[in-house]
Amino acid sequence: MRKTISSFLIVLTLLAGFPALAAEEFIHPPKQDWSFEGPFGTFDRAELQRGFQVYKQVCAACHSMNYLSYRNLVDIGLSELEVKAIAAEYMVKDGPNDEGEMFERPALASDRFKAPFQNEKAARASNGGALPPDLSLITKARHDGPNYVYAILTGYVTPPADFKLGQNMNYNKFFPGHQIAMPPPLNSEGQVAYTDVKATPEQMAHDVTAFLTWAGEPKMELRKQMGIKVIIFLTIFAAIMYAVKRKIWRGLEQYED
Repeated sequence: MRKTISSFLIVLTLLAGFPALAAEEFIHPPKQDWSFEGPFGTFDRAELQRGFQVYKQVCAACHSMNYLSYRNLVDIGLSELEVKAIAAEYMVKDGPNDEGEMFERPALASDRFKAPFQNEKAARASNGGALPPDLSLITKARHDGPNYVYAILTGYVTPPADFKLGQNMNYNKFFPGHQIAMPPPLNSEGQVAYTDVKATPEQMAHDVTAFLTWAGEPKMELRKQMGIKVIIFLTIFAAIMYAVKRKIWRGLEQYED
């Protein structure tokens, strides 16, 4: 009996230590100010367009967005002609043709975003064995998604003197374990040419995070609008039903008297 109790106490002690270990490995990302937060929040179209610039010029070299089509970019404020021109910059495989052969053609607005690598093995071979995740749903797949993604993009710092950094790894204070294979993607001011605001690393990180949030839920604004309409309808309906109930019971009370 004593042996069983002792074993139980040891297990409890070990379990009690896990939260402390986890706290050391993970720093909760600080909360940022996002235009799309809250029941009335909406996406800033200028911010989304800048975010797409960052993705296209920086992130797309390694990360795919397999669930997004070029035509979806109309929803961030780009014209159909602009979307067609963007799509035409990429060559995609199509076919077979009349001879039964595959061929390449300029992408159409209806095509999905072209992935930077043909397959997973090619992606790993170009990134030291690490597989760059698809970014289509990255903010939905991570806890506190937008704040987490922004924190990762801006969390590269010099590691502590006693920290043992693995080969080809980079220190990031917000990444679990603090070692990340991805080098700092936004490391210099003006890395992407903006025309309306100053392109600091923090601004670019904020913009591309907003774009990735939109990509993960492009119909968010419609969902919120529908939710508000439903709440208004239910409120009015409840008020009408309450008034009807009062009128019916008032008549019954008078009849009883």
